[in-house]
Amino acid sequence: MAEGKHERGILICETGIGMAITANKVSGIRATVCHDPYSTDRSRKSNDCQIIPLGSRVVGEELAKMLVDIWLGADFQGGRSTSKVERIKEIEQDFLNKESH
Repeated sequence: MAEGKHERGILICETGIGMAITANKVSGIRATVCHDPYSTDRSRKSNDCQIIPLGSRVVGEELAKMLVDIWLGADFQGGRSTSKVERIKEIEQDFLNKESH
């Protein structure tokens, strides 16, 4: 994903939390755990998340299917959220620049 080969990814572990933390360590990746339809929708539309980690012990099979459908059907809306996502990218780049010096 960070190399641009894929647009989105789905990760599954027991809670989704560890996968989200790990995915967010990769430069350029935005991942968030989603357990409900609203946050799932907003993760794409408002935060342009490219990865959805799901917790198999937290989200049942039918809810997981619903969340994946919502997430795949939602696109980043831009607008007011564009500046927020750009700021996230700036913070990440600032941190990477500090690490390399």
